[in-house]
Amino acid sequence: MVKNITMAAVCLALMLSACSKEQTTKPAQSDADNVTEQNQTLRIAAAANLSDVLPEIITGYKTDKKLPAQEIEVTYASSGKLYAQIKAGAPYDLFLSADQEFPAQLVDEMFKGDTSHTPFTYTQGQLSIYSATKPLDVLNQTTLTDLFKNDDESKITIANPELAPYGKSAKVYLESQNLYDALTEQKRIIKAENIGQAFQYAHTGNVDYGFVAQSQLTAIKAKPEQFITLAPESYPPILQDGLVIGDTAAATDFSNYLRSPKGQAYFSKAGYLAVK
Repeated sequence: MVKNITMAAVCLALMLSACSKEQTTKPAQSDADNVTEQNQTLRIAAAANLSDVLPEIITGYKTDKKLPAQEIEVTYASSGKLYAQIKAGAPYDLFLSADQEFPAQLVDEMFKGDTSHTPFTYTQGQLSIYSATKPLDVLNQTTLTDLFKNDDESKITIANPELAPYGKSAKVYLESQNLYDALTEQKRIIKAENIGQAFQYAHTGNVDYGFVAQSQLTAIKAKPEQFITLAPESYPPILQDGLVIGDTAAATDFSNYLRSPKGQAYFSKAGYLAVK
């Protein structure tokens, strides 16, 4: 009888030991999953206008989230070019467009009916006129129309309206001033591939004036006489939407950070308008 009780006690001890080992190994497996997730590179397709602010946001994200090992790769280009790459199968996890149209098109064409892939607005851009060679404080006394007419040999760059939302807004602005057709006929408009290239044309003096993103001017600390920030109501709002492409937790988490108060603070500091 005593022998049977002793054997039962031994079996019970072995069972408890096995359970204890199982419980201690589960958290270790969870930690391994977290490491695996963090080691998965987050690939972002970002509109060219974000090249000044996004690196700072990424640094802040890694610090705030305590994810120093998280690899994040960013490809900058025009929104239209990135849209075409994603449609062709480019392995991006997150698309940050400079407009709302391209993310919406991707949802219709790639994720129709899938509510887990929904565009989100993460910032609003501002459009400015910039010149590295001609002072723009004269616009306090004259109109843009008079300026371009008096300086009738000047060249003006805008991003390609077919590919870049900033270019589209610049075209609409010039049309509202009855300037676009005349400048096009005179071959004075130089179309850049994206807003980054438009800025380079103006900044290097290859053109006299450039319609650029206010964020680009904030980044270089442009002097007040070098630019005019256009009134937001004078051109179509440049609402910038994003879209999670890949089914990774990192892409969703980063997209949430962009819209958080901390993320929005980076955008406001960089020359964007806050979104609610």
